[in-house]
Amino acid sequence: MKDLTHTLLHQLETQPLQQTQIEDLRNVLRYHEAQYYVHNNTIIDDYTFDNLYKQLEILEQQYPQLITPSSPTQRVANGLNAGFETVAHLVPMLSLANSYNPADLQDWDRKCRINKEPISYCVEPKYDGASISLLYENDVLIRATTRGNGVAGDDITVNAKQIASIPLHAAFSQYGLHTVEIRGEIIMTKAQFAAYNLQLQAQGMATVANPRNTASGTLRIKDPSEVKRRKLSAFFYHLSYKQYKTDKTPTIFTHAEELNMLCKLGICSPYDDKKVCANIEEVVTYINQFELQRDNLPYEIDGMVVKVNNLAQQEQLGMTSHHPRWAIAYKYKARQATTTLTGVEFQVGRTGAVTPVAKLTPVIVGGVTVSSISIHNEEYIKEKNLMIGDTVIIERAGDVIPQIVSSVIAARKGNEVAIIFPTTCPVCNAALQKEADEAVWRCVNYNCKEQIVGRIIHFISKDALDIAGFGEANVLRFYEQGYLNNITDVYTLPYDKLRNLDGLGTKSIDKLQTAIESSKQQPLHRVIYGLGIRFVGEGTAKILAQQLTHLLQLQHYTSEQLQQLSDVGPKVADSIVSYFNNPQHIALLTKLEQLGLQLTNTLKSEASGGALSGKTFLFTGTLLQLKRADAEAMAEAKGAKILSGVSSKLNYLIVGDDAGSKLEKAKKLATINILTEAEFITLING
Repeated sequence: MKDLTHTLLHQLETQPLQQTQIEDLRNVLRYHEAQYYVHNNTIIDDYTFDNLYKQLEILEQQYPQLITPSSPTQRVANGLNAGFETVAHLVPMLSLANSYNPADLQDWDRKCRINKEPISYCVEPKYDGASISLLYENDVLIRATTRGNGVAGDDITVNAKQIASIPLHAAFSQYGLHTVEIRGEIIMTKAQFAAYNLQLQAQGMATVANPRNTASGTLRIKDPSEVKRRKLSAFFYHLSYKQYKTDKTPTIFTHAEELNMLCKLGICSPYDDKKVCANIEEVVTYINQFELQRDNLPYEIDGMVVKVNNLAQQEQLGMTSHHPRWAIAYKYKARQATTTLTGVEFQVGRTGAVTPVAKLTPVIVGGVTVSSISIHNEEYIKEKNLMIGDTVIIERAGDVIPQIVSSVIAARKGNEVAIIFPTTCPVCNAALQKEADEAVWRCVNYNCKEQIVGRIIHFISKDALDIAGFGEANVLRFYEQGYLNNITDVYTLPYDKLRNLDGLGTKSIDKLQTAIESSKQQPLHRVIYGLGIRFVGEGTAKILAQQLTHLLQLQHYTSEQLQQLSDVGPKVADSIVSYFNNPQHIALLTKLEQLGLQLTNTLKSEASGGALSGKTFLFTGTLLQLKRADAEAMAEAKGAKILSGVSSKLNYLIVGDDAGSKLEKAKKLATINILTEAEFITLING
């Protein structure tokens, strides 16, 4: 997925993305969402992610018929951490729209003035930590929850109670409030971060990279005493839900008053750092002033948040499925530092793409120690004029991922060494090749170790065959032991020998064996995605599966026939044809079927002649009783087809909470049946 990210970003430097790349774009965004929110691993910076997200919005506006319910634009960021109980938020935790210059704020200000009324704004720091939600009832802390997927998160109440700045009791009843859900950020201060790293060094352990990831990871620790030892802090900045006692009426009418109330109740809020501004010009002035004291703050911030101050006006503006319309984040400029480029390593991905990674003399940029940076491809190296031994300027764009801005040519001493891109694979020594329309050099040896391991890791991943308990570490270990040499070996593992490996044992291997056997019944679209065919994402895999009764039918499709399918362009079609014209791949698929993997489309055969055969469905908004994927599967099992957008071809639109533009568009088409979630369940049950 990193390779695909680089490919899309490289194209964006010269031209907009095309209709045929929409699913690739979605997959890249999903991947980086999961890395950020679930694995606490930042791979691309905020600005780059926002740019990709904007490109997806543009494409979906141009081709509304291609919008899918699982698109990143149709929901908030995803991901729940296994091991904690999942609980629903009273109100979804949405993301914020981002801005990077005053012109963005001016445009947002214009959109806020829907009734031409005067609007004041409250401006406050944007803390760089881990999002959390607290629920208080009758003044007592009842529950603490991570952000999760925005609709539900992990119950971390026990860990939250170890954080001294989170009160177990807060007298909301003084304000007539019975139930309150508040939102905030868990952070590790700069001083505590430094002290924690010193403790790790004293214990001979590896230090941690930055305060944000440390805070986020701490919330998921199973040992509350360790959480307490790390001395995290918390700031709260929003009341997402308020229920007044029956005999009480609201006494707070602005966001600033809410922050003042939190402070008076002993809950940390941006009380001292906030400012109420009469207009957007005052907002810009305060943002610029606050940036000057950024380095003197006891905690890390990556920008400021601007909110409509009047709560009634917030209610009028409402929200999209992704973000509230009454708030926006202003991101500060990237932090920069200089260091030395000491060497370059060349890494090979599962598709054979060779990516150069610059090794640097470690340097701290915005609180993060940076020692290596991807330098993408050969053309990037030439464009930046990089040499080993160079003094280079690096920055954390959007305060997240580092990148090289430029080399300092004037600092060269004459002993720098040119970076020579290899002509052979650094892993297997096979010759590298580069297609005419790509900037990436690839190893074309199908049996290259890194490609084999990468393909297997992709095959067992959650969105593919979803084999729980396998994991990347086991894939590499089993490969080194000689038990995994290709995908088919997943189904012929010598379990008796695995039980004797250190650190595994009977129980874990039994669970793995059960998961592997269960994966044989995964639906066909997961198998197609798991094969790792270039340019074929989850959406394209589903489209292909809908056309087939057996996977090997794709041997007989031409590129022209494939391009007749939705979301399949020339590049994708040619890749599919190439894959199924390769005898090695056909032999692999034949062997997989012999080993019990499901290559027939059971969903299609079961659904033919179903009660909803020939009917089309689309889901919008947040479903409360069903997961979106489960609801779609229920409809498909009855013979229905799921569409990606509202059109005259749509028969049923199922509407959940916070339904947006799809509902309004459907209302204008008299032929569409609009159902609630409950009515849909009744329909499905006959």
